[in-house]
Amino acid sequence: MTTLFAIYFFVLGTLLGSFFNVVGYRLPRNQSIVKPRSHCPNCNHVLTPLELIPILSFLIQGGRCKNCNQKISWFYTIFEFITGSLFALSFLLFGFSIQLVLVLLFISMSVIVFISDYQTMIIPDQVLIFFTIAFLVILFFKGGVSSTLFAVLNGFISFSIMFLIKKIGDFLFKRESMGGGDIKLMGVIGLVLGYQLSIVSIFLGSIIGLPVSIMILKLKRTNIVPFGPFLCIGALILLLLNVDFNGLLAIIY
Repeated sequence: MTTLFAIYFFVLGTLLGSFFNVVGYRLPRNQSIVKPRSHCPNCNHVLTPLELIPILSFLIQGGRCKNCNQKISWFYTIFEFITGSLFALSFLLFGFSIQLVLVLLFISMSVIVFISDYQTMIIPDQVLIFFTIAFLVILFFKGGVSSTLFAVLNGFISFSIMFLIKKIGDFLFKRESMGGGDIKLMGVIGLVLGYQLSIVSIFLGSIIGLPVSIMILKLKRTNIVPFGPFLCIGALILLLLNVDFNGLLAIIY
């Protein structure tokens, strides 16, 4: 049964991942996530249900539009697969629990942030507000009022730390070193992980982001690299590993 449920969560993740692609693409461009229906950006062919099956439609069609034969970016299919895989892994790690709901929500937010920030350098406020409310509801059911208020305090501390880092970076580099979306995102991460682990996620995200950033800088020939995706990756690693800050200190020392 565990394998069957893992498959179910994988399929659910791919379906939601397809929707997250739409949200991550349209919201920062101030477009409706409902209208128009999904279509080929080259010929405006409206996709049929058979053309909207996550992963499979891309593979069956050979990565091309059924109508105009234009190549379809693999970017969206990759994120469908990643979302499905993370959903399945989360179930295997946490089973049916309130922690599973929290982790699935965090994965969902991270995927949308990654797509949006990578493509447009924007992390939509609507996304952060929606998931902040969702996290607060889950935290309330998980630990009550006092635990929720403590989480809010952690979020505020994380936000303040990131804001301070930005100000220092602006002073040192004599230009804007970080977007406001990254600072707000760190507040949400602190809400979920606590301010101590949110700081760890900054360092972890920076370590992961360095080689990737060098590659992006060469391929895209730009001097600007979004930091939000790497913050999400660092936080997700800590969340999936269920890292405890005190336990982490014990390992280090």
